[in-house]
Amino acid sequence: MELQLERKLILITGSTSGIGKAAAKSFLAEGAEVIVNGRKKETVERTVEELSAYGTVHGIAADLSRQDEADDLMKRAGGIGEVDILVNNLGFFEVKDFAEVTDDEWTRYFEVNVMSAVRLCRRFLPQMLERNSGRILNISSEAGVKPLAQMIPYSMTKTALISLSRGMAEMTKGTNVTVNSVLPGPTWTEGVASYMEGAAKAAGEDTDSFVRDYFKVNEPTSLIQRYATPEEVANTIVFLASDAASAINGIAQRVEGGIIRSI
Repeated sequence: MELQLERKLILITGSTSGIGKAAAKSFLAEGAEVIVNGRKKETVERTVEELSAYGTVHGIAADLSRQDEADDLMKRAGGIGEVDILVNNLGFFEVKDFAEVTDDEWTRYFEVNVMSAVRLCRRFLPQMLERNSGRILNISSEAGVKPLAQMIPYSMTKTALISLSRGMAEMTKGTNVTVNSVLPGPTWTEGVASYMEGAAKAAGEDTDSFVRDYFKVNEPTSLIQRYATPEEVANTIVFLASDAASAINGIAQRVEGGIIRSI
């Protein structure tokens, strides 16, 4: 299948590890040019050095939960070229009892997981509409549809991204611009691996056994009964960003292995 991504400029937030990094690598394999982003300059530089073996990569360090740093990233990205595809992947999660989450923590969830995407969409969507070309992918989660009791703030922000995406898609009616959200399920990233080690320790169990039995015990509705790989999620992102998916707009595409039990 011809995806026609050659020489497209892709901006991926939160792309120094996990799904974002895998997506950057997949876009590069299709001949696209990629801007990777993370908060720490040294991490961004290391990622650029690693991915440069696969194509043209630029790096911009910025904390997108801050308006000033988001503005700086957008200015620097504009200096590289017109952003054809925006992938808002930045986000974080933690397991915490709902009653213990403070107002400041709620605010941080909103700033990192939601406002980082809002800020970039607010800049790049009008530009895409003006030239009648572009793609925006907001990386949500299966938790946005099936909220998790142990991660309510995270779940809430992921629901917000689905609504944001659909609302912006309505603005693209009759154009060649599309806006979609992607809903990964449990995916084996560095962050998840660290979380599983801590969860196993807290449960007094061996990590390997805890991971092996995780889906049987915690996600019995999963149809694949395993973690997705970052590459599997990345492949969906790349497809939705391509010309091959030009008729797909305003959807919340699940990549969660069937955990959400619905038709």
